[in-house]
Amino acid sequence: MFRCLAYFRRIMMKQLDVKKDGSFCYSIKFEKNFDQLADEIAKLGFLGHKLCIITDSNVAPFYLKEVINVLKERFNQIYEYVLPAGEEFKTLDQVKNIYEYLILHHFDRKDCLIALGGGVIGDMTGFTAATYLRGIDFIQVPTTLLSQVDSSIGGKTGVDFDSYKNMVGAFHMPRLVYMNLSVLNTLTEEQFSCGMGEILKHGLIKNREYLEWCVNHADRIKSRDFDTMLHMISESCKIKRDIVEKDPTEQGDRALLNFGHTLGHAVEKLMNFTMLHGQCVAVGCVAAMQISVSRGLISLEKLTHLEACFQKFGLPTRIEGITPEKILEISKSDKKMEAGMIKFILLEDIGRAYIDKTVTDQELLEASAYLLQNL
Repeated sequence: MFRCLAYFRRIMMKQLDVKKDGSFCYSIKFEKNFDQLADEIAKLGFLGHKLCIITDSNVAPFYLKEVINVLKERFNQIYEYVLPAGEEFKTLDQVKNIYEYLILHHFDRKDCLIALGGGVIGDMTGFTAATYLRGIDFIQVPTTLLSQVDSSIGGKTGVDFDSYKNMVGAFHMPRLVYMNLSVLNTLTEEQFSCGMGEILKHGLIKNREYLEWCVNHADRIKSRDFDTMLHMISESCKIKRDIVEKDPTEQGDRALLNFGHTLGHAVEKLMNFTMLHGQCVAVGCVAAMQISVSRGLISLEKLTHLEACFQKFGLPTRIEGITPEKILEISKSDKKMEAGMIKFILLEDIGRAYIDKTVTDQELLEASAYLLQNL
C-alpha cells in the first residue's frame, strides 16, 4: 500500500496546473529529459506554426541542438536566436534585435517563442512575447534551478534599464513551463546554490516545515538526487503557484515573494553584477531578518540559525566593498516603492512573512551595516 501511495505521489508531482482568475492558465511539467516537449507544444495547437527558440551563448552549446532535434519530430518551421549570455545584456537594445529577427522571418500572432535558458532568457523572451504584435504566446523551458523555482512561474517579464533591475516589464503568462530536471546536472556549484537562495526564501515566507526539510536533506540536494530534486522543486513551485494564483499582478500578497529582494537588488547593482542574483537574494534575506530581529519579531538566535542554513548551501550572508549609505540610496530607486515608501517584506516568524511600509531609513542603514560585519 505504501509503495502505491509513493508511486501515486510521484506521478502527481510530474504536473502542476496554474490558474488565473479561477480558470486553468497553464501547466508546469516536471520531466527527466526533453523527450515530451514536442508533444506538449503540439497539444497547445502550434502544429503548422513557427517556433523561435531564444537562448544564450552559455546554454546553446549544451541544449539547443538537442531541443531542435526533439521538436523536428513534430514541427518543420523552427528558428533559433542566440543572445550573448549575462545580466548586462538584459536590455531593450537586445529586445529590439529580437523584434527585428521576428519581423524579418514573418512571425505572426499565431506563432510561438520558446525561452530556453535561465532567468535572463525567460524574462527577455516573455517581455518580447508580451510586446511583439501586442502579444504572442511563449513557452518557458528553464535550465537553471533558480529559473525553475522562480522566474519561469507567474508571468512576470522584464528587462533592466541602466542597471536598474526589471524596471521595464509586463505581466504575460506562458502557455507551458517545461522543466527537464536533468539539466541541473550541468550547473556549476555556484549556479546551483543560487537556486537554493530562492528555495530557502520560499520556506522562510510560507512554509517552515519545507525549510527544515531542505536543511535536513542538504546532502541529497547537493548531490542532485533526482527524486529529492523532484520533490523539492515541485514543492517550491507549489508555494509560488499558490501565491501567484491569489494575486497574479502583485496587488497584494504576491509582494511576499520579494522577501530579500529590495536590498538584494541594491547589492546586485552596486557589485556590478559580479554577485549572482541568488547570492544577492540570500544577503537581502539576512538584512530583512535583521530588521525583524531589531523589531523583536524573531530572535537573534533564529537569525544565526538561518544564516547557517544559507551557508550550508554555499550562499553568502555577508558582503564587502560597499557602504550602507550607497545601499540605502540605490534601494530608493527600487520598483517596489509606493508613495515614497518601500514595500518591505519582514518575518513575523519562520514561515510567516508580511508586507510592511513603515521600515525607516535608519533600519535600512542598520540592516545594511549588519551585512558588512565580520562573521
